[in-house]
Amino acid sequence: MRKARIERKTKETGIAVEVNLDGTGAFSIATGVGFFDHMLEQLSKHSRIDITLSAEGDLHVDQHHTVEDVGIALGQAIAQALGDKRGIGRYAHAYLPMDETLTRVALDISGRPYLIWRVTFPTEKIGQMDTELFREFFQALAQNAGITLHIETLYGENAHHIAESCFKGLARALREAILIDEAARGEIPSTKGQLGG
Repeated sequence: MRKARIERKTKETGIAVEVNLDGTGAFSIATGVGFFDHMLEQLSKHSRIDITLSAEGDLHVDQHHTVEDVGIALGQAIAQALGDKRGIGRYAHAYLPMDETLTRVALDISGRPYLIWRVTFPTEKIGQMDTELFREFFQALAQNAGITLHIETLYGENAHHIAESCFKGLARALREAILIDEAARGEIPSTKGQLGG
């Protein structure tokens, strides 16, 4: 089974996360940041990765450490659950419309982390969450999951729609990339014979 559990504790945050890559999209998520919880629930539901996640962070300071460290822990859990990545599709992309917004997400589970982030928001906050923190989350996730991740919002006006299209786009692309390709089951999807570096 492609499952993993990560516990990460620092002076700024304490995070426990479990993932099941072959799940149904079931989730239980509590970070203390309401809109962020909503986005992570979208990620779980539309990727069909079961995610159980609890985070306690220094929210009396701000939300930065909590959001970034959730990205780190969730990325580590995904990487651990993927193992040596035998048989996965590896590449995938998604165009995700949400009303007036369209976002494109393309990714490669390469073991070579990189983020291209071409997303701007018309407001500084959505609810109580700073919109600048979304980039921090995706950067931490890509770095720790070993994913080359490109996210670009092609157009959009509503900040909520823009954020949600990024998370749902990631979910749909990730869902396809982690699926086991039956024609290549047991094979490392690289001519190098390994992924990473």
